[in-house]
Amino acid sequence: MKRSSPQPGESRLRSQLKTLMLLRIGLVSLFLGAGIAFQIRGEETYFGYLETSHFLVIAVIYLLTLVYTAALRVMKNLETLAYAQVLGDTMLTTWIIHVTGGKDSLFSLLYVLAIISGSILLYRKGGLITATASTLLYGLLLYLHWGTSSSSTMGSGAHLIGSTGILYNYFVNVLGFYLVALLASYLSERERRSSVALRATKTDLVNLELLNQSIIRSINAGLIALDASGRVILFNPAAEKIFGIRSDEALGKQIKDVIPLSGTTLEHAHVGRPNSVLAPNQPYLDMDITRADGTHLQVRYSLSPLKLSSRNGGGSLLVFQDMTEIKKIEEEMKKVEGLALVGELAAGVAHEIRNPLASISGSIEMLKELDGNKEFSARLMDIIMTEVERLNQLVKDFLLFARPKKANYVDLDLNQLIADTLELFKNSPYWSPKIELKTRLAGPLPIYSDPEQLKQVLWNLLLNASHEIDVGGTLEVSTRISVVDNSTPNVVIEIRDSGKGFPPEVLPKIFTPFFTTKEEGSGLGLAIVKRIVDGLGGSIRAENHPQGGALFTILLPSHPKQQFCPQ
Repeated sequence: MKRSSPQPGESRLRSQLKTLMLLRIGLVSLFLGAGIAFQIRGEETYFGYLETSHFLVIAVIYLLTLVYTAALRVMKNLETLAYAQVLGDTMLTTWIIHVTGGKDSLFSLLYVLAIISGSILLYRKGGLITATASTLLYGLLLYLHWGTSSSSTMGSGAHLIGSTGILYNYFVNVLGFYLVALLASYLSERERRSSVALRATKTDLVNLELLNQSIIRSINAGLIALDASGRVILFNPAAEKIFGIRSDEALGKQIKDVIPLSGTTLEHAHVGRPNSVLAPNQPYLDMDITRADGTHLQVRYSLSPLKLSSRNGGGSLLVFQDMTEIKKIEEEMKKVEGLALVGELAAGVAHEIRNPLASISGSIEMLKELDGNKEFSARLMDIIMTEVERLNQLVKDFLLFARPKKANYVDLDLNQLIADTLELFKNSPYWSPKIELKTRLAGPLPIYSDPEQLKQVLWNLLLNASHEIDVGGTLEVSTRISVVDNSTPNVVIEIRDSGKGFPPEVLPKIFTPFFTTKEEGSGLGLAIVKRIVDGLGGSIRAENHPQGGALFTILLPSHPKQQFCPQ
C-alpha cells in the first residue's frame, strides 16, 4: 500500500522532535564531558564530584533518546510523543535538580528549556501544561528538601535557606515558568499562523503560475515576450505554430534572429519603446512574412510595453494572429459583395431608365400622330431631349460610381481649391441669392491629393446643401487640421447647412446607392462622394448638427502614403 505524504504540520513536528532529541543529547554530553574533565583534574563542581546517581541520570537520558528515536519511526500520533518527551524532560529536570543539590541546585533553569520546548512543539496548550507540570514537580521537590541541610551534597559554598527564602524562590520560579510559557507560546502561535499563511500564499502562487502557464499555452494567439534588450523570454505554442520555430530555439535570442522582420515596421523598431511603433489609436498592424519553409503568411500583430521586475526593467509583448485564411475569406467576401452591389446597381439603373424611356417612347408615338402642329411637336421634342439628358447623366453617374477614375495626386492648397469651387458654384444655376455663405478656412492647408476628385466631392455636397436651403438659409464651410496622439495628421472639411437635417431613419442609409428622399434625385450623388473619399484614403460622416441642419465631415490624410488615422 502506498504511504500517503505527510501533512505540513506533521512534517514540522517530526523535524522539531528530531531537533529536540539532538539538543538533549548535546546538552547531556556536554554536561558529562565537563564533569569528567573536572574529575580528572581533581576538582569538584559546585555540587561535588560526579557520583553513581549522576551517571545514572545521564544513562537514562541516553536510553530514553533511543526509545524516542524508535518511537518516532513507528508512532503515527506524533503529538502524543511530543507530550511524552516534554513531560519526560520535566521529570528528568526534577531528577537532575534532586541529585545536584535539591533546593540549592542551579539546574532549575532546565525547567525553562522544557517549557520553551513544549511551547514550540505544542503551542500554548503544550507550554501551559509543561509549566504546570514543572510547578508541581518543583514544588514536590522543595517539599521533600524542606528543612534539610545542603552540606551533604554541596561544596564549601553551601548554605542553609530559610522557609521564607524557599517559598520566595518557589513562587519566583513558578511566575517565571508561566511567563516563559505565555511568551514562548505566543511567539510559537504567531509563527504557526505565519507558516499557515505562507503555505497558503505559496499554494496560491503555484496555482496562479499553473493557471498562467495554462492560459499562455491554450491561447490561440502567438505570444512573444521580450526583455529590455530585445531577447525572447516567452514563446508560446501558438507562436511556434505560426512561425514554425520551437520554443527552445527561440528563447534567449534576439527577436530579429527568430522571426523574419525584414521590410516590416518592427525591423527598425526599438522594442523597449512600443509607442514608437504603434500609436494609441493604432492597436495593431499587418505584415507579410515568409517562414523558413517558404510558407507565406499574412500576420496581424500588436506591440505593447511589458512591466518586468524593477531589477530587470521593462520589456515588450508581441501578440501575433495568423490572418492568412481570414484574409482569403475577406477577399472572397469582397467579391461576393461586389457582385451583390453590381446586381443592386443594375436593378437601380433599370428602374431609373424605365421612366425616361417611357416618356421618350410616348413622345415619339405622339409625334407620329401629329399633323403639322409645330408648337406641340417642339414641346414633345423638348421632353425627349430632357429625358435623354437625364439618361446621359444617369449613365455618367453610374460609370463614375462603378468605375471611378484613378487618382492623380498632386500637391495643392486645399483652402484655395475650396475657394475656387465655391466661386464656381456661386455662379452656377444651382446657387440662390437667398443663401448666406460662411467660410472658416484655416490656411494655407497643403495636401497631396487629386484636385478633380476633391472638386467632384465638394460640388456634390454643395449641391445637396443648396437643395435644402434654396428658400433661404446659411451654408458654412470650414477646414482644420486634426492630430491624434502625435499620429498622422488629418485634414478635416466640414460642410453644414441650416436646413431641416436628416430624419433619424435616413442617416444609416444616406450613402447607399439609389437611396434618395428627393423626387428627382438619382440617389448616386452621396454614394459617389463616399466612393471617392474612400478611394483617397479618407472617410466621410453625415449627422445632424446639435444646433440644427445637416453636417458632413470629411477626413483626409495629408499624404496618401501615410496611414489614415480615424478619429
